[in-house]
Amino acid sequence: MTPRPLPKSAAPHRVVALVLPPQPTFPLACAAEVFGDHGPAVPSRYAFEACAERPGPVRTQAGYDLLVTSGLEALEQADTVLVPGWQQPADTPVPAAEVAAVRRAHRRGARIVGICSGAFVLAAAGLLDGRRAATHWDRAVELAARFPQVQVDPEVLYVDHGDVATSAGSAAGVDLCLHLVREDQGAAYAMRIARQMVTPPHREGCQLQYAELPTSGPVADSLAPLLEWLAGRLDQPVSVAEMAVHSQVSARTLTRRFTEQLGISPGRWLLDRRIAATRALLEETDLPVESIARRVGLSSAVNLRRRFHEALRTTPAAYRRTFRADEAE
Repeated sequence: MTPRPLPKSAAPHRVVALVLPPQPTFPLACAAEVFGDHGPAVPSRYAFEACAERPGPVRTQAGYDLLVTSGLEALEQADTVLVPGWQQPADTPVPAAEVAAVRRAHRRGARIVGICSGAFVLAAAGLLDGRRAATHWDRAVELAARFPQVQVDPEVLYVDHGDVATSAGSAAGVDLCLHLVREDQGAAYAMRIARQMVTPPHREGCQLQYAELPTSGPVADSLAPLLEWLAGRLDQPVSVAEMAVHSQVSARTLTRRFTEQLGISPGRWLLDRRIAATRALLEETDLPVESIARRVGLSSAVNLRRRFHEALRTTPAAYRRTFRADEAE
């Protein structure tokens, strides 16, 4: 997908969360963590607030009420409308007022985002008709049955169509929100937010929602030590065989662990990291593409351009112009 940045000099991008009782607290908190105020360490480029059909106390699943002071009129000024979950019993219709408000926001050009079961609200508004959508794997069958015109993908972390996006379970909402920040503001800014949250800055939407849990095996099966080792060697060529030697397992076992724990192959994981590092260097430095290619382990400018275009459907030069245009003015 082509990046869609917002000028850094423009007013903050307004994100409004539509809360619906009983509101799941975790997906709402995930969105607030990404789009909320991060203090002086990260310049604010988003304004985050919540709204409800009836302002006042809104019941949550956690046993306490949220005090929401804005009504549905807040959606009329939103750049992004976010629905952080829908936890009503099966076949309970989404309230008509919320459906109409979401449709109006989409018609005037707001981006509509459903986290986890929030996809049900987007589907009720007709925004997912004929489109792929993600939701929590445990509710994928229900979503497909209630809205057969939606192409429910029960495995991926998130799906972004540009104007509409959906994510899987609550934690995948963080992945989607960080992805949207990358598309709006660039990889470097998204990485700053991820560092503040102490969370991995990038997981592709096509990665699996959940992994097969090993029936037995020690904690040492974790890939964390290897991933840390690889992250410090992005400037070096590393083969799957070398990864396996470092982990003291066979290449087949290592590949299986990547599939089980991350849902992708070792090579794909490493390439994703190299592309993320490339994006940050294009945004934050004036290094030539050849130098960047060496720094991120892609060997040559030709190889970097090819890989970058495959991943983002744009060139490194065009990407740099897009995200640094405001600095040149």
